[in-house]
Amino acid sequence: MATDYDAPRRTDSDELGTDSLEELKARRGGEGTTGVVDEDETATAESYELPGADLSGEELSVSVVPIQNNEFTCSSCFLVHHRSRLARMDGNLPVCQDCA
Repeated sequence: MATDYDAPRRTDSDELGTDSLEELKARRGGEGTTGVVDEDETATAESYELPGADLSGEELSVSVVPIQNNEFTCSSCFLVHHRSRLARMDGNLPVCQDCA
């Protein structure tokens, strides 16, 4: 479909000004909106946990791996990095490249 980019553009305000009240009512009535609430959405929303929910009955199964010989803990951000990310040593405290 060819588009004439030199033609004047019609905006929504132009269309609203020229449409009759009967045309607007017919267009609004033909949209097919209903007052029925989708029950699946409400069921889905109920399954979400909100922040601050009581998680005292939950058990976590996470295996914690100790720091390896080729890793260090940054003294600034306290994240564990590989030795290749070591930027400098501030005294005896390692600093990663992100914090340097």
